[in-house]
Amino acid sequence: MLTILGFVMIATFLVLIMMKKMSPIAALVLIPALFCVFVGKGAHLGEYVLEGVGNLAPTAAMLMFAIVYFGVMIDVGLFDPIVRGILRFCKADPMRVVVGTAVLAAIVSLDGDGSTTFMITVSAMYPLYKRLKMSLVVMTGVAATANGVMNTLPWGGPTARAATALKVDAADIFVPMIPALAMGLVAVFLLSYALGLRERKRLGVLSLDEVLEKETADETVLVGAGGGEERTSLTKKTTGGSGSGTGAAGAGGAGADAPATRDASDDPDASDDDGFQALDPHRATLRPKLYWFNASLTVLLLTAMIMEWLPIPVLFLLGAALALTVNFPHMPDQKARIAAHAENVLNVTGMVFAAAVFTGVLTGTGMVEHMADWLVGAIPEGMGPHMGLVTGLLSIPLTYFMSNDGFYFGVLPVLAEAGQAHGVSTLEIARASIAGQALHMSSPLVPAVYVLVGMAKVEFGDHTRFTVKWAVLTSLVVLGAGILFGII
Repeated sequence: MLTILGFVMIATFLVLIMMKKMSPIAALVLIPALFCVFVGKGAHLGEYVLEGVGNLAPTAAMLMFAIVYFGVMIDVGLFDPIVRGILRFCKADPMRVVVGTAVLAAIVSLDGDGSTTFMITVSAMYPLYKRLKMSLVVMTGVAATANGVMNTLPWGGPTARAATALKVDAADIFVPMIPALAMGLVAVFLLSYALGLRERKRLGVLSLDEVLEKETADETVLVGAGGGEERTSLTKKTTGGSGSGTGAAGAGGAGADAPATRDASDDPDASDDDGFQALDPHRATLRPKLYWFNASLTVLLLTAMIMEWLPIPVLFLLGAALALTVNFPHMPDQKARIAAHAENVLNVTGMVFAAAVFTGVLTGTGMVEHMADWLVGAIPEGMGPHMGLVTGLLSIPLTYFMSNDGFYFGVLPVLAEAGQAHGVSTLEIARASIAGQALHMSSPLVPAVYVLVGMAKVEFGDHTRFTVKWAVLTSLVVLGAGILFGII
């Protein structure tokens, strides 16, 4: 009964948020509370919730101060050169913009923290997506999937959990998996290329006048031409004939339609300052004289995270306090910066504590344990010698519906034991278990995904509908490559 109720609870939650019948916070709180009563454990609801909150409190603290820290870094201009570099690569071609999103997300993911990756990626790319009227779910989907593949780094979490649960060396899991994970990353880049071509076909190829010649043109686009007299004209060029994509320079060649020029003053989004003013090149919060201090502080902070000198929440708490004090020594300015990022902090930490109710009830009532036992028991006897493949396939849905802790410490040891009984090594099981991480990063139980959709102003249900199929495909590519290369 607990097995059935567990699956029904998860399905109910997903259906309601995807159909937008409930907000994610309300669904994460009310649905598990209702099911807790159904299983006759209503009297223990408070105990389960407090346990869940206690487990996720460090994560909430980390996100709170990470948002403040990186918000301040964005305010003072640390990431402006990254934005300009991305613009130079992307020009204003939707295909290049989507590919640039994947590349940026993959590079920033090297720090091993999904929230950091999403904050930097969205801060850099959101203005461009808005200005070019591109689909924001494409941005969130590509960023989440790229980060999911890179999340398998030993310091990213899943690999370390698998190594701990099975008592093996994390390097023995990760290093042999590099070719398979590289194929997964290639799949993400190909996906971003295909999605970019689709956006190019829908929007045409847009070019910004002198975007590569003048840095000021780059910055004008980031501001959005909303509040001042500066206007940047957009030239839309459509390809003729087959509709195949061409570069900005070649779109106006033989056979192309005459370019239709529209000024930003005619753009209904031109007055929409939402998301643009944060990168205003003339904003009062810029601290160019402190650029190298802020860059050094950020590198030091990321190094300390990787080296595990201190717990991550403590590092971000110290980093946020130091960044605020040095960049904004006056108290009113510090209060203004904290207030500017308070909405993001409240949205994300609120979602984390709401997710604590969901995970607390799943674990406390025993639903997770019963679901895992049922899945393992449902494996046909003849599949025993192929437990690597079975583990990889199970990791895709299970790491989506469960926390990484629940899967790696609850389910994986059972799968490894079953594999050993059929001659499959523990290391093969461990490697297969990280194949589903591309999908895991879009799980409603992952706090970082709420940073992504919150900053991108995308509904979680829209993100889920768009991303799941592509993330599953990427996970299957990683698993297939692992089997093909003899790693799994």
